[in-house]
Amino acid sequence: MSRRASITVNNASILFPLYHSNSRSLKKTMVAAASGRVAANAGNRVVVQALRDIDLKLGSGDRLGLIGTNGAGKTTLLRMLAGIYEPVMGSVHIRGSVNALLDPNLGMNQDLSGRENIRLRGLYNNLSPAGLRMLEEDVREFAQLGDFMELPMRIYSSGMVLRLGFALATAIKPQILLMDEWFLAGDADFLVRARDRLEDMVRGAEILVLSSHQNSVVMEWCSRVLWMKDGRIHADGEPRDIIEQYLGHPLPETLVTEPDLLHRVS
Repeated sequence: MSRRASITVNNASILFPLYHSNSRSLKKTMVAAASGRVAANAGNRVVVQALRDIDLKLGSGDRLGLIGTNGAGKTTLLRMLAGIYEPVMGSVHIRGSVNALLDPNLGMNQDLSGRENIRLRGLYNNLSPAGLRMLEEDVREFAQLGDFMELPMRIYSSGMVLRLGFALATAIKPQILLMDEWFLAGDADFLVRARDRLEDMVRGAEILVLSSHQNSVVMEWCSRVLWMKDGRIHADGEPRDIIEQYLGHPLPETLVTEPDLLHRVS
């Protein structure tokens, strides 16, 4: 029997060095300086403190929402939990299988066909030959790319990449699900099918960490919310309380959570 999933983050910080002094870097430096996020590392190089002193513990059944303005650190926190970024200070300990819905291109090779990318993902997850066939059929049916499945991804439209990336990312059920709000993009027909697939995945995951600007989604899918501000955890608590603090006004009473989606894994 597999062990219960858990996430433990101890005093973790992520720093991004500024290598160039061009106008774009200068603008970023000024914005970061205004929020007190510019510092110097041990080599006296100017760095932006993307995340600062993050402490977080999640266990089986937790549904965590991340809110905050653009640049607050939400996506950086998700990428740290996914292992894409490594903290320069502190530690991150993950127990359980992880699936990260952060970017439709994540983990895919643009020079390979859709079918080849599916097989690579299946092999990475140690699927059997039968499992590979089931994965390919599932992704093919959902993505609805037809003959394009045999062509290189570099010729796909953005919508085709999204459909393939979403289908592949949601085909293998993890213990820990990390999600950014790109999953809510796409045409109306795609969104209807995607929401059903996502809800099934959310129900099956032991731990969910979701970043979104859509308060209704956070209220519906999350049982706890972090308000990220300037790379730090500004507030942590019940979804309605934290969202109302963030907005500065009460939410409509009609904006209620869906209890079926907030079940705790027994």
